[in-house]
Amino acid sequence: MEIKIDARQPAERLRHIAFEDIVERTAACCFEAATQLPADVLAAIRKAAEEEHSKLGKNFLAQYLENAKIAEEHPLPLCQDTGFAVFFVEMGDRLLIDGGTIYEALTSGVTKGYKDGFLRKSIVRDPLFGRPNTGDNTPPIIHLVLVPGDKLNVILAPKGGGSENMSALKMLKPSDGREGVVKFVTETVIAAGGNPCPPTIVGVGIGGTFEKAAFLAKKALLRKVGEPNGDPRYAELEQEILQKINASGVGPQGLGGDITSFAVHIESFPCHIASLPVAVNLNCHAARHAGFEL
Repeated sequence: MEIKIDARQPAERLRHIAFEDIVERTAACCFEAATQLPADVLAAIRKAAEEEHSKLGKNFLAQYLENAKIAEEHPLPLCQDTGFAVFFVEMGDRLLIDGGTIYEALTSGVTKGYKDGFLRKSIVRDPLFGRPNTGDNTPPIIHLVLVPGDKLNVILAPKGGGSENMSALKMLKPSDGREGVVKFVTETVIAAGGNPCPPTIVGVGIGGTFEKAAFLAKKALLRKVGEPNGDPRYAELEQEILQKINASGVGPQGLGGDITSFAVHIESFPCHIASLPVAVNLNCHAARHAGFEL
């Protein structure tokens, strides 16, 4: 009788991390994002200041840099609107949180970060009836993806109301094609004028479904400012749209100039044969984000 031995390796052990570790790191992220502009955003503002010909536009860009310097040195919030806490999370499938769920940990971290940091609480409990403030800037928006491994990667991108309100989504027909996409995105940014505090970063989601396109547009804003799409066709499209936007003359703060947007970032996804969803999500010049890995 032949005896077969199972040579498969034993299952990899699960990794445990403490609930409070996530809470503390999240709270720190909330304050960091509110008070410090990332290096790529600062570089984009400096570059725009060099290229802008409008005297008024140059003045605004200089004030943005001075504001960022003051905010980091003291430290103080870059803007009175400290935003809706939006998280992009990658959680390993071999990771366990001791003491609660990832949703509970991030929510507790937002509560702690916004209260301890004296950051403005901007979230209302009901969007229509009464609009009472939750008092702690919760609940956050959490986009969670399960990935292989035992790591936790968290990116916080606070979203202010001024830029978020200028978002748009349109279900184009496939026959609208490239021209339709360019027209819709460009017209959306121009129509926004000074409301999103330009120069903006323009996130564009193309494909998927109604809700997927909107998610892609917001996710596109996480890319380093001006970093092109990996597909040369979309990279070319990003530049075409950016040139048309900046030729509009909207300029810094919507008061005229050469630089209306720092960059256009496009993310795409497969879609239905009958559909061509396109979403636009704008970020103001203070494109705040912070993150951590455990």
